[in-house]
Amino acid sequence: MSITYFIADLHLTAERPDITECLFRFLADEAPEADALYVLGDLFEVWIGDDNVTPFNESVASAFNAVSKTVPLYFIHGNRDFAIRKTWADKAGMTILSEQTVIDLYGTPTLVTHGDELCTRDVAYQKFRKKSRSWWWPRLMLAMPLWFRRRVAENGRKESRENQKHLRQEIMDVTPDEVIKVMAQHGVQQLIHGHTHRPAIHSLTVNDQPAKRIVLGDWYDQGSVLKVSPENTDLQQRDFPTNQ
Repeated sequence: MSITYFIADLHLTAERPDITECLFRFLADEAPEADALYVLGDLFEVWIGDDNVTPFNESVASAFNAVSKTVPLYFIHGNRDFAIRKTWADKAGMTILSEQTVIDLYGTPTLVTHGDELCTRDVAYQKFRKKSRSWWWPRLMLAMPLWFRRRVAENGRKESRENQKHLRQEIMDVTPDEVIKVMAQHGVQQLIHGHTHRPAIHSLTVNDQPAKRIVLGDWYDQGSVLKVSPENTDLQQRDFPTNQ
C-alpha cells in the first residue's frame, strides 16, 4: 500500500522523553512502510547549531537515519529549528527542502511548508522572522560560542511564551488571504503545513477551484501524524507510552 507521512511541531527536548519515545516508536514501527516521510519544521524545541553535539541530538539523528536506509526523508525548517544545517541533516539521512516546496502527492501538486510565514497578522514575529532568515543573522549567531547561543535561545523562548499570552488566537493563526495568495502563486489546490498547532482539514477556493488546506497537529499531549495514500487523507493521533 502506498503511504506518505507528514509530521511537524514535535518540539523535541531531552526534558520530554515521552515525546521522543513516541517518535522513536513511530519511526521503528510505521515509517519504514512509507513511500516518504516529511518533517515540516519545529522538530526540536530549539536548535542552536549543528556543532551542539549532545547524546540527545545524536540519538534523534540515529533514529531517523535508520529509516532513511529505505525511506526518503525530507525536512523543512520551522521557527524553532531554522538553524539546522546539512551537517546534522546528513547524520539523520534527511534532505533539506526550501521553505515552500511543491511536491507531487499521488498525482496532486501539493505545497508543503512549516506555515509560520502565513501568519502575517503577528507583525512582531514576522519582523523577527525576516531578520532570522536573512543571510547575515544566522551567520552571526552561529559564529558565537555555544554558551552564548544557549543564553540567547533560552531568553527567546521566555520572551515568546510571554508574548503569546497577550496575543489573540486569530493573530497566531494563518491569514486566510495570505494562504490563498501563496497557493495561487504556486499553482496548487492543496497545502500542508504545521506551526499553528490546530490540526484540521479546511476547504477553501483558490483560482475559482475547490482547494484544501491540511494543518498538522503538535506533539505536546500526543503524537500527531498525517497519513496520506492515493485513496485517503487521514489526520491521526499516537498515544504517548505513559498514556496507555
